[in-house]
Amino acid sequence: MRTYCSTVRCRRFLIASPAFEAHMKIFISSLITGYEPLRAAARSAVEVLRHEPVMAEDFGARPTSPQVACLQGLRDSDVVVLILCDRYGYVQGRSGVSPTHEEYLEVRGKKPILMFVQEGVEYDEQQAQFVSEAQSWQQGHFRAGFKTADELKDLVTRAIHDYQLANAAGPFDTAALLKAAADLLPKAHRISHSGSPMLHVAIVGGPSQRILRPAELEATALAESLHQQALFGAPRLFTPSKGINFGIEGSALFLEQEYGARIQVDECGSLLLRLPLEHSENGRRQNFGMFALIEEDVVRELGSAIAYAASTLDRIDSTQRLTHIALAACIEASDHLGWRTQAEQDASPNSGAMRMGGVQEQSATQVDRPRAALRFEAHTLAEDLMVPLRRQWKN
Repeated sequence: MRTYCSTVRCRRFLIASPAFEAHMKIFISSLITGYEPLRAAARSAVEVLRHEPVMAEDFGARPTSPQVACLQGLRDSDVVVLILCDRYGYVQGRSGVSPTHEEYLEVRGKKPILMFVQEGVEYDEQQAQFVSEAQSWQQGHFRAGFKTADELKDLVTRAIHDYQLANAAGPFDTAALLKAAADLLPKAHRISHSGSPMLHVAIVGGPSQRILRPAELEATALAESLHQQALFGAPRLFTPSKGINFGIEGSALFLEQEYGARIQVDECGSLLLRLPLEHSENGRRQNFGMFALIEEDVVRELGSAIAYAASTLDRIDSTQRLTHIALAACIEASDHLGWRTQAEQDASPNSGAMRMGGVQEQSATQVDRPRAALRFEAHTLAEDLMVPLRRQWKN
């Protein structure tokens, strides 16, 4: 089914120039000896953006040990640039880890970390474990790979700039933007059915404008790109063993799998994603015999939607005409389902309290942020959407 429409249904929003943080202290964490060109590249990137690099080389003589001085400088900084190369470094007797690893552990979960991992090198055993640990931590990180000092400089410059965008504050008609996101969601959020529970997530960008021309929306290249990202991206939205249907509805392109995920993008760059809330049990997804929605599954799929939206917007709006985003989410599921954490599910996997009777219609859960938050605050966004959903389903 292909229906064509030349009318662009976009609302208009007003946005002022973002108010960037004028000055930040940025700590550069890495081994020093042998990596001076990389540290110089990171310093240059920080200084080009008129921020203050905080580096061990600049501390001078202090009454405390070098590592204590580094940790003090780290705690006083706003952002951490973490550079991981091939060598782990000397293990300290007090902490049992290298200085760089200790700095990472000191700020993990407390400060934003911009992490850059050198590619095309062979890590020593301890460094390979450290890189794996740092890359697997899903909260508060930006991650990128580099090969040369010049490439590192460009990546650090862009990452700091994008971090500023993610935390910029400016006047915006957030109410209108949030309403536009909520209007994209299915009207019946709570319906009784026997199929898999579904999470619906809408992402709307502003200031509203045409991002895709009708011809671009219909082009095979766009559908193929969205399909490939959904099949092979991280995380994956589509199931490889299932086929897809696609077409144009009004001013939107859709791709969907029967009883599965659906992706919709319109000419204004707004996205509507439908994701099955399948529970993961011993590495296998299942949705039959469920007594409750599992909180960790909801957070996981919200994170998947946010990551897919970030990648899609980077493709269709690479110059970032859309500077702000609003997200709205709702769950479509049988009224009898309750809500559990994974720990509660593990304690009693084959039983649970089920709802009796109907449930009143619930409003969508919503958040708004600068666009770069899709990458820099993905886990926070997922939690901020999940918590109101939890309240609705537990009450």
